[in-house]
Amino acid sequence: MKDTASKEIWFITGSQHLYGEETLKQVAVNSRVIANSLDEDSTIPVSIKHKGVLTTPDEIYQALMEANAAENCIGLIAWMHTFSPAKMWIRGLSILSKPLAHLHTQFNEEIPWGEIDMDFMNLNQSAHGGREFGFMLTRMRKNRKVITGHWKSEAAREKLGTWARVALGWDDLQGMKIARIGDNMREVAVTEGDKVAAQMKLGMAVNGYEVPDLMQWINGVSDKEINHLIEEYEASYLMASQLKTGGGARAALQEAARIEIGLEKFLKNGNFKGFTDTFEGLGDLAQLPGIAVQRLMAKGYGFGAEGDWKTAALLRAMKVMGTGLDGGTSFMEDYTYHFGKKESLVLGAHMLEICPSIAAEKPKCEIHPLGIGGKADPVRLVFGSPAGPAINVSLIDMGNRFRLLVNEVDARQPEQDLPKLPVARVMWKPQPSLEIAASAWILAGGAHHTVYSQSVNTEFIEDLADIAGIELVVIDQNTRLREFKDLLRSNEVYYHVFEKGW
Repeated sequence: MKDTASKEIWFITGSQHLYGEETLKQVAVNSRVIANSLDEDSTIPVSIKHKGVLTTPDEIYQALMEANAAENCIGLIAWMHTFSPAKMWIRGLSILSKPLAHLHTQFNEEIPWGEIDMDFMNLNQSAHGGREFGFMLTRMRKNRKVITGHWKSEAAREKLGTWARVALGWDDLQGMKIARIGDNMREVAVTEGDKVAAQMKLGMAVNGYEVPDLMQWINGVSDKEINHLIEEYEASYLMASQLKTGGGARAALQEAARIEIGLEKFLKNGNFKGFTDTFEGLGDLAQLPGIAVQRLMAKGYGFGAEGDWKTAALLRAMKVMGTGLDGGTSFMEDYTYHFGKKESLVLGAHMLEICPSIAAEKPKCEIHPLGIGGKADPVRLVFGSPAGPAINVSLIDMGNRFRLLVNEVDARQPEQDLPKLPVARVMWKPQPSLEIAASAWILAGGAHHTVYSQSVNTEFIEDLADIAGIELVVIDQNTRLREFKDLLRSNEVYYHVFEKGW
């Protein structure tokens, strides 16, 4: 996973010289106090660097130009302590390419009722200084996160922490390399897309590789490396009897370990952050990678089955966003439905590739036949997932734009055991119901592959859509199909009229 220790967000403060040097000195002191306090808050996963008070057009332009060029700067928090005339910001904002959060706060928490005078009013003008700044950002059509509340409040800091995590994910997307091993599953539409447009809009580069490119790494794996990894398997999972020493499928486990080691070497050598494969293009692979993909996802790699590079990139970005938070994030697919008498549920799974970061118990390492692909039986991890709130997210190529589609769900424990289901799985109730959610998902063109997360919520995806400048559609407890269809129609008009190309 990405090292975030060197990453930082710059804290900039807007003011002007109208109020005199004494006021500006106090503005600088107050600004530093807030920046240092945010820097010490564990809710915010990166360093907050105080970058001074900006009072002229040249100072603003210079600071924002430096932010663009600073590799470790992943975004800026702007606070208008006093009234900062927004025409001063035009030149700087016009070249800003880093994510921006507008913290609409003030230094004091409460009005000092018995002492308030015009000196206090001149110093503490965030209430209308922030509006001036906000007007210019809106006039310039600049996307940003607006957070209103006192800077000491838990709610404001949580929102800053969420935005900072999304800024990390966005930073990770820039220059991200996705290896597409083999092509797309034949005749499948939704996993295809415009890779050039994706690189222009989202930052990641997706390129194709053939199985022989991978096999040279797999064939070079030593027996010593295989034995060492199998020892790790045996210490981490409940091993099926046929995979243990002397078991009839021990050779298959050794081959699965060989594939994992070679695949990880291939990814590290190419500096890839995600990858895809397809069961229709396995070449000389002895088995479809199962446990290898699962464990690489757990290490932070993005993955998409059947050539689904959009889901691979989204999964990686969401894993970066959720680093250190409770819950896991995995590649997922709506696999089959349970139309129950009390409520209807979805059983999510895939042939093999569900990340153990969402496991509710110690995974079982098993081997079972796979009816497609024409290869030997693959080894995989089998487990269930804990109950609780979660989201399913799809990144879709709509032809003239990208759409992020979110369905909020409630994971449930299955009503009965699933002793014959040989894959990892999770059961959930879509909000507001399966009947409405699935209809809305289909109307919105949602893919059958998703990223499922119990660590990242809808606000993260909203912030990501804002930073990327792409469409967001949410299916939640308040979704009604008539209004949802109207929303999709309105969005279609907006992106046709106001958004040019990608």
